[in-house]
Amino acid sequence: MTRIGSLLLAAVTSTVLGLTITAQAQQADMSFFVTSVGKGNGADLGGIAGADAHCQALAAAAGSTSANWRAYLSTTEPGGTAGINARERIGSGPWKNAKGVVVATNVDNLHSDSVNITKQTALNEKGEVISGRGDPVNAHDILTGSDPRGNYSTAGGDTTCGNWTKSGEGSAIVGHHDRAGLKDTRHMNSWNSSHGSRGCSQDQLKASGGAGLVYCFRTN
Repeated sequence: MTRIGSLLLAAVTSTVLGLTITAQAQQADMSFFVTSVGKGNGADLGGIAGADAHCQALAAAAGSTSANWRAYLSTTEPGGTAGINARERIGSGPWKNAKGVVVATNVDNLHSDSVNITKQTALNEKGEVISGRGDPVNAHDILTGSDPRGNYSTAGGDTTCGNWTKSGEGSAIVGHHDRAGLKDTRHMNSWNSSHGSRGCSQDQLKASGGAGLVYCFRTN
C-alpha cells in the first residue's frame, strides 16, 4: 500500500471510530427510548416491575450505565383505590433519545402540546426509527394505560390489560409514537393516550397497529 493509501485508510478509520465513539456516548447518555421489542407475550409484561426490568435490560444492552430505568405505564386498582400514575414514575427530566435529541424538558412539557415526541425522535434504544402508520408493518401503538396527562385512567373497564399481566382478553390504552392515526384528532395524535387496544394478546395488539412496545425513561 502506498503512503497516500495508508494515510487515506487511517483517516477513514479515524472517522469511523470517531462516529462510533460519539454514538456510544450518546446512547450511554440517553434517557428516553421506545423498546425495540416487546416481551413477546402481548401486554403481559410481568406486571409493572417486569416492564421496568425490560427497559433496564434493553438500556444496558445498548450501553446505558444507569440502573434507574422505568416504563411509562399506569396501573389501576379495584374499588376506586388510587392506581399508579405513569407521570410520577419517570423522574423530572429532561429526557433525550439515543441521538441526543431532547424530547421533553420536564414532566409538564412532556404532557403538553409542545412535547418533541414524533416518529423521528421516538427512537428505540439502538437509535433506530420505530415503524408507524403508512409503513409495511405498523407498530405505532405504544402501551401506556394512561390518560393524556399521564395519570391512570378513570374511564372504567380494563385499561391496563390487568395491570400488565394479561395476554388474552382485556384492553389497554395505547399512544401513537408517530402522532398519527385514522383521523387528524387530538386522540389520534396523542403519543400517550390514543385509544384502547383490541385485546391483550400479541396477535390482537398487532391487529390494531402494535407490537407490545413501551416507552422507557431514565429517572435521574
